[in-house]
Amino acid sequence: MDSGAVGRVALMSIRPIYAEAILRGDKRVEFRKRPVASDVTHVVVYATQPTGAIVGAFRVAGQETSSLPDLWHAFGSVAGIQHHEFVEYYQAHRKGTCIRVGDVFVADAHIALNEAFGVHRPPQSFQYVDVGCAKDLLQTMRSA
Repeated sequence: MDSGAVGRVALMSIRPIYAEAILRGDKRVEFRKRPVASDVTHVVVYATQPTGAIVGAFRVAGQETSSLPDLWHAFGSVAGIQHHEFVEYYQAHRKGTCIRVGDVFVADAHIALNEAFGVHRPPQSFQYVDVGCAKDLLQTMRSA
C-alpha cells in the first residue's frame, strides 16, 4: 500500500457503524467539534466498542471549520449520517470541523491499540501518535 508522505498522524475514535462507512467509501467526511492540527496527513481509525480495534485509516484531504449550517450545506450529501444525527452531535456548538476523507486504507484484521502504538486506552476523540509506528501500521493495510 502506498500511503504517500506521512506527516503527523491522528488516532481517532469512531463508532463502528461510521468507521465501516468510511472504509466502504460511503462516508467521505468526518465531523468533529474541533480540528486536528493542520499538518495531520493521516487518520488511523479506531472503531469503538463493541469492535474495540483499529480497522483502517485514511489520508486527510483537507479540513474546514465553519458554522454548522454551512458545514451541513457543503458536506451533508457525503456525510454518511442523517441531519438529526449531525444536529444531535453538535448540540450546543455553533461551529464544527469537517475532515475530508481522501484515500482509504483497510486493515485485513482488527489491530489492538497496544499492538500498534503501545496505547492501552482509546482516545475520547483523537490523539496524535508516533509517526514511525503509524508508517509501519499503514504499510500493513491495503487500499480500499
